[in-house]
Parts: sequence; C-alpha cells; structure tokens
Amino acid sequence: MRFALSEDQRMLQDSLAKALVDVSPLDRVRRFAADPADTAADVWQALAEFGLPGIVVPEAYGGLGLSMLEAALASEALGAAVAPVAFLGSVLAPLALVRAGSEAQRAEWLPKLASGEVLAAAAIGEPIAGARDGAGLVAKAGKLTGRALFVPGGLAAGLIVAADAKGGLHLVRGDAPGLTRAVMPTIDDTRRLAELTFADTPAEPLTSNDALAALRDAGWVILAADTLGASQAMLDKAVAYAKERRQFGRVIGSFQAVKHLCAEMAAELEPARALVWYAAYAFDHAPEEASLVAAHAKAHLSEIGRFIARTSTEVHGGMGITDLLGLHFWFKRIGQNRQLLGGPEKVREIAARVQGLIGA
Repeated sequence: MRFALSEDQRMLQDSLAKALVDVSPLDRVRRFAADPADTAADVWQALAEFGLPGIVVPEAYGGLGLSMLEAALASEALGAAVAPVAFLGSVLAPLALVRAGSEAQRAEWLPKLASGEVLAAAAIGEPIAGARDGAGLVAKAGKLTGRALFVPGGLAAGLIVAADAKGGLHLVRGDAPGLTRAVMPTIDDTRRLAELTFADTPAEPLTSNDALAALRDAGWVILAADTLGASQAMLDKAVAYAKERRQFGRVIGSFQAVKHLCAEMAAELEPARALVWYAAYAFDHAPEEASLVAAHAKAHLSEIGRFIARTSTEVHGGMGITDLLGLHFWFKRIGQNRQLLGGPEKVREIAARVQGLIGA
C-alpha cells in the first residue's frame, strides 16, 4: 500500500507553486490588498491557463477530472503563496453540479467553470456554521429571500450555489434579479468576502438531499489545505530568518530557545499534513469516513495554524509585525480560514453529532 503522493501529484503541486511565484509574488498580493478595485484578473487568468478552475470538473465537460486530493494539493500551494483568488467556489460549485445537478445544468455550467470563463461561489455558511445577525435564506416557489454572509468569491461570481435554511441547494445566476452584493470587511486582505442579499431572487433547485454535507466536507478539506500551505510558509520563513538574523555576534538560530520554537512548529505541522491528505483521499475513496476526518482536519489545522502563525511571528521578533516582511498576510489568512464554514468548536460539535455522541 502506498502512503505517499504519486509522482504526478507532486508534479502538479510543484508546477503550480512555481507558476504562483511568477503570477502572484508578494508584491502582487500587496497591490491587491491595497486596492479594493483590484480583482486580480491577471492572476486568475494565469491559473485558468494552468487548468486550476477545472481541477474537479469531469473531463467530459472540459475539466481535468481530478480528485479531491489533487484539489487539496492545489489549495495548499495557493495558501503558501497567499494567492488572491477564491478557489473554494471552483471546487464546491462543480461538486454540487456533479452530485445534484441535472444534465442540462451540468452541460450549461461545467464547461464555463472549467475554462474559468465563469467564476463560482458557494453561499453555504449559515446552515453549516449557524446564522449570524439574522442571516439565512428561505426558499419558496423557485425563489430565494434572505442574506448569506462571508461568501468567498461572491463579489464577482457568475454562478452562486446557495443553501437555504433547510439545507437545500440552489443555483443562482450572477445577474439574477433581486441579487445584490456588498463587501464584508475582514482581517484577511488576500481574499474578499461578500454579503449577498436575495430578494425574491430566481433560483434553480438542485436535487440531492445529501449534497450540502458533501460540500461541507469538501470545503473543510480545502480550507484545511490552504491553512497547511500558509502554515508551512510561515515555518519556512521563521527558519530562514533564524539562520540569517544575528544577535550578540551569533545567528539567532544557534540559541536554544529559538531552536525549540522552530522544532515545535515542525513537530506540530508534519502530522497535520497526513491528516489533510487523508481527509482529501477519504472524500472520494472512503465515504463512510469522509465527514469525520474532514472535520478533524479542519478543526486541527485551525488550532495548529494559529500556533504556527503566532510562533513564527515571535521568532521574527519586532520585524514580525512590520509590513516589510508581510507575515501578516499569512497570519490573517490562517485566521480567516479558522472561521470560514465554522470555527473549530463548531466543527467539533458537528463531528460529535456525526458520531452520534450528541443529539441532532
């Protein structure tokens, strides 16, 4: 039995990481963060040419037809580069169409999603993580009414997969009447979240009753993988800085306290990598385990990511909180991932419910 990535999987991740160095260096991320009107269209176009939007779209519809593990590896690379793109919708929308869409819906949307012509977003947070400030959607007679908060990619999406309060899924066109969008300010400047308001907005229902659970599990895996990549980047930066920064005539990496901080980060992160990879593998190959291991991955990476973000900043000393190094981009991205689709406490509650440890 093989417990490592295949050569093709490693090549995919390495190639994407190299592409991101060119198309989304830190200076490009800075410009995106500083300009609310910047949509990072150049970054998205380069990733579309790479094939990223179609990573889980079946080959019959023009996609790559890869598994959740390859999608997680791509998300890991995006997190390491703090790329200013909303990848989550590019995974969840095709999954929703494949699992619960009609043939007509698949034929209309999947080729456009695969090519990157249409951006997608998933407004599914409320029935998963709980409604805030009265948010939530009500479906009636083919229309949606209400608000969906903290939607990654929702500002520019041409297709929105929306979940109503009962867990039903619906397709909403980006130009549908009654749909309005607003920016939601958050700590993370590398990805913009939207507040979507629906006022008797036409919506096409999807058919599967369990599709929302699958989208939830996939979303947890993708967010955990993004945190994994961002955490590895912060660890690498801390080690590199400790090898260069000199104090009292020595590099600070020679001091025992700094060695211990770096060693602790590495010891916490390495087992988390296997957890994320297995959760991605289980999504396609072990459905009976998928929900539980996805919950474990999301909750655990939320905690490990916060520890590494804080510790890496401490290793950098006073430089760690300056804009010059840009550590805050990774720090805040990890923080936002922690809360999207449920914080670790909420995710553990759902995991307990999946196991029958608490009631519905």
